[in-house]
Amino acid sequence: MTTRYDADRDEYRAALAEIGAPRYRLDQIWDALYRQRAPLEDASSAPKALRARLAHRFPLALTELARAEGDAGMTVKWLWGAGEGAEVETVLMRSPTRATVCVSSQAGCAMGCTFCATGQAGFERHLDRGEIVEQVLRAQHAAAQPVGNVVFMGMGEPLANYDATWTAVERLHRDLGLSARRITISTVGIVPGMRRLARERLPVTLAVSLHAPDDTLRDTIVPVNRRYPLTEVLDAAAELAAARGRRVTFEYACIAGVNDAPAQAVALAHLLRPLGALGAHVNLIPLNATTGYPGRPTDRRRLQVFASVLRERGVNTTVRRTRGGDIDAACGQLRNRHASPAAPGGSALPPPAPSPSATMAPWTTFAG
Repeated sequence: MTTRYDADRDEYRAALAEIGAPRYRLDQIWDALYRQRAPLEDASSAPKALRARLAHRFPLALTELARAEGDAGMTVKWLWGAGEGAEVETVLMRSPTRATVCVSSQAGCAMGCTFCATGQAGFERHLDRGEIVEQVLRAQHAAAQPVGNVVFMGMGEPLANYDATWTAVERLHRDLGLSARRITISTVGIVPGMRRLARERLPVTLAVSLHAPDDTLRDTIVPVNRRYPLTEVLDAAAELAAARGRRVTFEYACIAGVNDAPAQAVALAHLLRPLGALGAHVNLIPLNATTGYPGRPTDRRRLQVFASVLRERGVNTTVRRTRGGDIDAACGQLRNRHASPAAPGGSALPPPAPSPSATMAPWTTFAG
């Protein structure tokens, strides 16, 4: 059965024709869903009975299992139940005037990054276009602020689920009206997907999760580096930067005593130098510890030293702050886990399990 946000206009047109609805109802329904960003049940321009029939014909793909709020209500995390028993999480980050949604593209992950508990738990399945788009719209329904940014930095590797990711991007851009430049796709370095992205017409932002300045160390942190080593990743990033005329962002999770030495900052600056005039932007993110990985975050002073070394060598660098840590929604803390029974008046995520399955997707890069 086609779900609500996977169905295209032609499918809605056919469904409306089957029940004898006037043709103009299609524009009313589509406008309500995407331009007004309203739940189908609240699309008051159409009769209630019609909305009910469409809701039955095009059900939601995701079932809310739990919800948690942090940062004084400005960060919200959902645990969703999807088809085939899969569970995924979505994070909404709000400011007084805008909102960003971090979406998952897969249930589980096959990349196996050592500090990523989603990768430790393994891969379950890809999400489809409708499941990805629905995360954005369900978050928007809960936000007073307009969602202006979407980051594919939740559970999973977006470029390993390329077709669903890209068709979701197209729908978010065309139907929801999001600027392509405000849609960010994160990758651990899936080179074929990066090169394919460089040929797409929409100039989305690419964020490469780097986490090490050399292959020897990166092999131990990001195992896919053995298949796509740093030279190939950087070549693909340079290709995309040239095609877009924009610099690529690199995410770097700082782990105390592992990848945060000043000499490693020098090596990182040297590694990024071949990107040329467009340069690179590095986001330094202190590791958020999880029980599945023994590493500790770099302290603030050492983080600033690392940043200074990069800046002295011409690398644009930002030290990012963390949001959502009070609800396990910070970088490295998203979890694929079963929900505890909802408390009266709301729901909450359960406490961390001994073997968590948190994703390392660095969505907090865009917190603000």
